[in-house]
Amino acid sequence: MNAQPDIVIDTAAVAAATASKSLLRFITCGSVDDGKSTLLGRLLYDAGMLSDDQLDTLARESKRQRGDGSDVLDFSLLTDGLDAERQQGITIDVAYRYFHTARRSLIVADCPGHEQYTRNMATGASNAELAVVLVDARKGLLPQTRRHTYICGLLGIRHVVLAVNKMDLVDYDQATYEAIATQYRQLAQDLGITDVHCLPVAALTGDNVGSRSPRMPWYQGNSLLEVLETVDVATVRADDFRMPVQWVNRPDQSFRGYAGTISGGRVSRGDEIVVQPGVQRARIDRIVTADGDLDSAVEGQAVTLCLDREIDASRGDVIADALRPAPVADQFTCHLLWMGDSTLLPNRTYWLKIGTRTVNARVMSIKHKVDVNSQARLAARHLDLNEVGYCTVGLDDAIAFEAYTANRTLGGFILIDRQTNATVACGMLDFALDRSSNVHWQHMDIDKSVRGASKGQQPTCLWFTGLSGAGKSTIANLVERRLHVLGYHTYLLDGDNVRHGINKDLGFTPEARVENIRRVAEVAHLMVDAGLIVLVSVISPYQSERRSARELFDTGEFLEVFVDTTLAECEARDPKGLYQKARAGEIRNFTGIDSPYEKPEAPDIHLITAGQRAEELAEQVTRQLLARLNAPSVD
Repeated sequence: MNAQPDIVIDTAAVAAATASKSLLRFITCGSVDDGKSTLLGRLLYDAGMLSDDQLDTLARESKRQRGDGSDVLDFSLLTDGLDAERQQGITIDVAYRYFHTARRSLIVADCPGHEQYTRNMATGASNAELAVVLVDARKGLLPQTRRHTYICGLLGIRHVVLAVNKMDLVDYDQATYEAIATQYRQLAQDLGITDVHCLPVAALTGDNVGSRSPRMPWYQGNSLLEVLETVDVATVRADDFRMPVQWVNRPDQSFRGYAGTISGGRVSRGDEIVVQPGVQRARIDRIVTADGDLDSAVEGQAVTLCLDREIDASRGDVIADALRPAPVADQFTCHLLWMGDSTLLPNRTYWLKIGTRTVNARVMSIKHKVDVNSQARLAARHLDLNEVGYCTVGLDDAIAFEAYTANRTLGGFILIDRQTNATVACGMLDFALDRSSNVHWQHMDIDKSVRGASKGQQPTCLWFTGLSGAGKSTIANLVERRLHVLGYHTYLLDGDNVRHGINKDLGFTPEARVENIRRVAEVAHLMVDAGLIVLVSVISPYQSERRSARELFDTGEFLEVFVDTTLAECEARDPKGLYQKARAGEIRNFTGIDSPYEKPEAPDIHLITAGQRAEELAEQVTRQLLARLNAPSVD
């Protein structure tokens, strides 16, 4: 087996080099077969980053790959490191490479070109200051070129180098190059990208890559390497001090510090700060680093701040300038790039991670999605993989934030699936919704415990879930009758009944099902707050929504009852004729047929209905409920 040539990064050398030179982080992107990997390999070669052994290996691998005895080096072999990439001839993962020149240190993210891997490209762009966008001179601007440029602009990249590649295949024609450059400059301007440098290259032969090419005398600009060495990507630093707390450093009783990386502004000893989202104030007593105390620190530095008094601050809080604190809110508008394999459904709960804080969040609405090829705004009820939407997001708790355009750390976030822990979206905050600061909780003297006590019961929600025809409504109705006889105050929320009123406007699409359960759960929560024992009978097919419903209630107030009946038995019963219609294609999105049912993993009460009468199952539920409530049963 022939070894894949690779670049070995000496971390000590990186540290030494970056200490004395400016550092540029950039990405390469473009459509499939535009030559990104070849261009990057050629850059490494022209920068003198390849040893003699690597060159020898590259020469052998190139001959083996080509099979024609040619001495032409295939520089793409230096960066296409995954076996799947080498077999398919495309870049799939984001490959990071470090190299340096006499003038500058550079870290490049080689991003995939295929539309399927747009999410990988967005990952590479999230920390980049500049993008090198490749275009095949024979093809011009393609949809993926527009897609990548749009995402670069969305993620805050304001410096782009357009490399019109494969000029050797169009006989180094100036008119071809100029037409592509003119079109791209207009695209970049429309997307708010202010600095665009265009140049013609032939990556395979190195024309205008490491040095200017005599084959294109009509081009008078710098080579690609010279552009990367000299481009000024300095950004305007935020004036206002911000530092998300990453860790509370408390080695002993004599020291307490708040560690983190400053995301904006400057802080000095004696400055007054506020810990957000709260209002506690203090002054900076010490600024501690591994190299000793500092009088002041600026954006990008990792420090530990010691305050002049003890306050309640923890990971996820933001330490900010007391005179100009960060805004605080729990509802926002934002751009969202969906990266999950499953569809984004509004009102499903996710974890939102921003800075060092993680909170529960739900996408409340999708205002529109964006056609990233034409930038047209389209109506949408959900987002699929690699789609971008402009959305409203609501959080369980307020956070300190900044608009993404002003502060990437406090304006950029990811959404995490709560069941799989997979990152399913990246987002860029725009602004807070006014209602987030205008609506407050109103204190009530008469609360849930008082209302429950007046009824002589502990307020509880019994949530019956199972397939259509499993017997949920029948069993729930029998349980309520039994509880009524025992003197309890109850209410039964049946899935069919609520669709005649509060949920009359909802259909049966996945997104409508999510909203249906959200509304039912909120109503049940209000009824428990009123002191009632609430029985909910709904299919509620998704684990995520049942989990979100449970989280509305205090510990012990929510009991999930799984009415476990096989699909075959439900179809045999078919009391409403729905399965027959679903099998005939007359009903779409029917649970168990063409829409999934996710069984509860650990229900509080598990009813296996096979061989048991509904009355027996209802008695089983009643006994278990009363046992949990420590209430006597009546035989």
